[in-house]
Amino acid sequence: MNIDFSKIEKYVIASDVGSRDGIGVEIYSGETMLMEIFRDDTKKKMEVTLYQKELDLELVEQAIALFKKEIPNEYED
Repeated sequence: MNIDFSKIEKYVIASDVGSRDGIGVEIYSGETMLMEIFRDDTKKKMEVTLYQKELDLELVEQAIALFKKEIPNEYED
């Protein structure tokens, strides 16, 4: 299946082991982070944080598809 990521200008896969423990995808427009989708291994849940009030629905859908493609579903201890 070929997934369209045309709305995503730039993304970074980043892990965090400081204030929280997990891995996520950060979505950017230029140098501005628009949103983050994060798998929190401590809370055992996945969360979305929006850094801009209004985002294109297609961008959000593509970001979720990218997250599901790049980040494993299994939580780590």
